[in-house]
Amino acid sequence: MKIFSKLKGIYVFIEFSLTVFGIIILMYLFPSKNRFFRRKWAKLQRRLIGYKIDMKGNIDEEARLLIINHQSILDIVVLEDLHPANLAWVAKKEIADLPFYGHILKAPKMIVVDREDKKSLIKLLRDVKERVENNRVIAMFPEGTRSRGDKLLKFKNGPKFLAQKLNLKVQPVVVVNTRAVLDSKTLEVDTSKPIKVIFLDSFYPKDKKESWYEDMREEMGRVLAENIKLPFS
Repeated sequence: MKIFSKLKGIYVFIEFSLTVFGIIILMYLFPSKNRFFRRKWAKLQRRLIGYKIDMKGNIDEEARLLIINHQSILDIVVLEDLHPANLAWVAKKEIADLPFYGHILKAPKMIVVDREDKKSLIKLLRDVKERVENNRVIAMFPEGTRSRGDKLLKFKNGPKFLAQKLNLKVQPVVVVNTRAVLDSKTLEVDTSKPIKVIFLDSFYPKDKKESWYEDMREEMGRVLAENIKLPFS
C-alpha cells in the first residue's frame, strides 16, 4: 500500500507539472479566459487524481476575503474548483521566482509577497485593494505555511490587517483531509476518503468584537477538530 501511494504520488507530480505547463501557456495566449482555464484545470485534477469533495455550507459571493487553513497544495486546487469567483491568491515570492512555473502566479496576476521586504505590507495592501476593485476575491492562508492537518498553526496578522483596513467581508473556510489525500512534502496519495470543505458564515469585522480574528481562529479550529472525528458522508 505504501509503495502504491508513492507511485501514485510520482504520477501526480508528473501530471501536475505537465498540466500546469499547459495552463500557463493558455493563460498567456488568452488572458481574458485565465479564470476559465484555471477552473477547468482544477476540475480535471479531481478526475485525474481521483479524490471526492464533500462541501458543507454556502459560498457567499459577496465576501471579498477567504481565510483558509492550509494543509496541502490541494487546498488551492479544491478552492479553484468550487468557488465561482476569479480568486487572487496571496503567495510567497519564492514560488513566483521558480523558473517558468512561477508564471502560475504571474499570468493570472496573483499577489506575491516578499517576506524579506519591510515594505511588503504596503505593497500587499495596494495589490489587494486593486484586485478587489477589479471584482476579484482574495484568498489567504493565515497560518503562513502548511500544517499537519490535525490542528491549526498560529495565525499571522496580515489577513486581519487587510480585512480591517479595507473593510472586506470575510468568509472563513475549513478544509479537512487534503494532506491525507495528497501530502505535498512526501508525495504520498491516498484517495480513500473525500476532502471536506466547510464554508463558515461570512461577516464584516466592524460588526464583530475586537477579538474577531482570534474568535474566528478558535471557531475554525473547533470545526476542524470536529470534522476530523466525524465520518465522511
